[in-house]
Amino acid sequence: MFTVEELSSVQKRKQLIDLAHQKNIDINKILAKIRYEEELRFLQAELVNLQNWIAKKKLRVAVIFEGRDAAGKGGSIKRFTEHLNPRSMRIVALTKPTEIEKGQWYFRRYIKELPNPGEIVFFDRSWYNRAVVEPVMGFCNNKQYKKFMVQVPEFEHMLYEDGIIVIKFWFSISKEEQKKRFDARLKNPLKVWKFSPVDMEGQKLWNKYSHYKEQMFSKTHTTFSPWVIVKTNNKKTARLESMRYVLSQFDYMGRSKAKTTILPDPNVILRYYRFVEQIDI
Repeated sequence: MFTVEELSSVQKRKQLIDLAHQKNIDINKILAKIRYEEELRFLQAELVNLQNWIAKKKLRVAVIFEGRDAAGKGGSIKRFTEHLNPRSMRIVALTKPTEIEKGQWYFRRYIKELPNPGEIVFFDRSWYNRAVVEPVMGFCNNKQYKKFMVQVPEFEHMLYEDGIIVIKFWFSISKEEQKKRFDARLKNPLKVWKFSPVDMEGQKLWNKYSHYKEQMFSKTHTTFSPWVIVKTNNKKTARLESMRYVLSQFDYMGRSKAKTTILPDPNVILRYYRFVEQIDI
């Protein structure tokens, strides 16, 4: 016997397969979409369980999403947070600093956004703007950049000692796939707002971005705050595997009863090391 939820899923699968046959659509694409949606639902349910456990344990969790433009950071955050309780979850996507903030210690405006006890905060870009985007685009000078690179490991060590759990994702995308996504944005009236002048420079300055990215990894990847690379040429796979990685980092209640694996695919999720294969080199 099926539960109501399972029956609905089976009916939906049959309807989509019938439709594919009628319209001569590739059945493999339909089945892949169904599998993705089922996995996404199972993982989102686990994230709800994780959030409840974090709230009960009064843990403080910050998940940082960094990467090149169009790598899928925003879409992944949307799927992470879609069914979470907004009372103990926040998304932080800071705009450019004000004149007053420019005169303050760089980390100050990010410190104000760190998680409270029992809360998960998702950073859509973070203090690591100063490691890659700002020096590439000329938004900071060399002195500011060097000071940041010296201070950031010490800053993150203080967070670690204070009990804040920081997960740092770098969403890795190939140059060809980024160009394809930029072109798709420009053609879609619902997504054209995502395209900015900074995006246009991204392809031209690809090698410069690569240089600063590698400098960031080599100087800020630590045992207490490691970088986790996510291969994102396939957006849907990247979303699912990054969810699995977060879930795998906690021994939360009910974890053993998950309806899908919470162990990430090592071909998609990799801890940084000097010779790790990357697709956005």
